[in-house]
Amino acid sequence: MSGANAHAQAAHHPEHAHHDQEPLKILGFWIFLVTDCLLFATLFATYSVLRTHTAGGPLPSELFDVPGFVAETFILLTSSFTSGLATLAMGQRSVRGLIGWLAVTAALGAAFVGLEVNEFVHLAGEGATIATNAYWSAFFTLVGTHGMHVSFGLIWMIALMAQIGRRGITNVTRRKVTVIGLYWHFLDVVWIFLFTVVYLLGVM
Repeated sequence: MSGANAHAQAAHHPEHAHHDQEPLKILGFWIFLVTDCLLFATLFATYSVLRTHTAGGPLPSELFDVPGFVAETFILLTSSFTSGLATLAMGQRSVRGLIGWLAVTAALGAAFVGLEVNEFVHLAGEGATIATNAYWSAFFTLVGTHGMHVSFGLIWMIALMAQIGRRGITNVTRRKVTVIGLYWHFLDVVWIFLFTVVYLLGVM
């Protein structure tokens, strides 16, 4: 009977029922993030094993552009900061501020992806492709997977900005902003490992 009453209340107050599901959706996101951690851990482990298998191709120390990957790092770290400012604007219930900082974050993310694509084109032009040897296969798979995650985050962020523009700051959009912020910070942490393990060690 109590179950029937709860169902009836949910039917009369669908927004309340939807609000009750928000913690479960955040939990689902954390589960997704854990599986993503396992994915990147596997790719990092594979890269570590294959990083010395460079026979038949150019060495990373010969091709890596130090100013390029330093610029990528600066841009992504800055975008993480602006993502935090978006969350702060949401806490102040400023729709304009929230959308504005999300737009800045997306622009920085797009600049990061653009630099990464340019880097891949440069490497390919110098004879380093995913098929060159085991090292470059591991490199393009690891760095490319991170780049794909950033690209997905950009699409997600743009769609969220459109939704906030239509609906404003609600329980649903608040949860989505929180989730995209966590996702973006996670990509930042992964990049710091990439910067250290792949690029810094690669030029030494």
